[in-house]
Amino acid sequence: MNNEASRKSNVLKWLIDNVIYVVLLLLVVVIVIASPDFLSITNFLNILSQSSSRIIIALGVAGILITFGTDLSAGRMVGLAAVVSASMLQASDYAYKMYPHLAELPIFIPILIAMVITGLLGALNGVIVTKLHVPPFIATLGMMITVYGLTSIYFDRPPYGAQPIGGLSDKFTTFAQRGIPIGSYEIPYLVIYAIIASVIIWVIWNKTQLGKNMYAIGGNPEAAKVSGVNVTKNLIIIYTIAGLLYGFSGALEAGRVGSATNNTGNMYELDAIAACVVGGVSLSGGIGTVPGVITGVLIFQIISYGLAFLGVTPYVQFIVKGAIIILAVAIDMRKHAKKK
Repeated sequence: MNNEASRKSNVLKWLIDNVIYVVLLLLVVVIVIASPDFLSITNFLNILSQSSSRIIIALGVAGILITFGTDLSAGRMVGLAAVVSASMLQASDYAYKMYPHLAELPIFIPILIAMVITGLLGALNGVIVTKLHVPPFIATLGMMITVYGLTSIYFDRPPYGAQPIGGLSDKFTTFAQRGIPIGSYEIPYLVIYAIIASVIIWVIWNKTQLGKNMYAIGGNPEAAKVSGVNVTKNLIIIYTIAGLLYGFSGALEAGRVGSATNNTGNMYELDAIAACVVGGVSLSGGIGTVPGVITGVLIFQIISYGLAFLGVTPYVQFIVKGAIIILAVAIDMRKHAKKK
């Protein structure tokens, strides 16, 4: 009888700890039952393509979450990078070119410029958090508002004003929209870029001193400091890496969509945080893996794409996303409380 009670208790505990995955799985099952056509290679490739830039953003956010921080400026940095890179990668014959006398540049130059800008802004986030001792939530909230203002000033420039930056060069759209042909399908280049970014971040997290320090800071910053870890230096580097990832993702988003506005990337940071938590990154710090982040993004994107595929209105999608975020964070907090 005791064994039976213990078994039931373990099952109940497992269900409570993993209820988010059960709910998400049920949502997927409902979507598939409602529309069996959802299970197709084309849809799968579309989901992978849409997830790729989100994975890169989430990897940046996850590193900060692991240090027991947060970053609300991620989405706006993505938007800034998208606008900057798109403005310098317009076709030479486009009538509404932002820089009419600028020759077509090699793709990597505008992307690097965008990454340097967002990398510096990420470093500034780290300085504000470590040197001025501003809580990450407030520091990145202020940065989010500031970056949106900067993006809007850059975007709303004469003579054409606040119109989408379009007419992107063919080489840029090819870089972000095409893929490697395999039979009658294409593996999107975006997936390749996401894989490369994921491998680099996995190596940093698991094979470098910075990665070890990151987990140590998230687990117990005071203990890390006593152990000789330069917390300030490591946090600034982690925020800088996040900024670089946002910049790269922003450029990819501009190329994928084919245009950019000052609202590109809006609320991407919330999707990234939610995906990280769903993927096992703890808001309490010290816990998180690259495969978990990727899984969280894919799960979130499958739900979003599936609901859109069924014709569910964006308003209802927001409700579902909000509920998932609340549920995921509640479970994470429960697990953390139990460990304490």
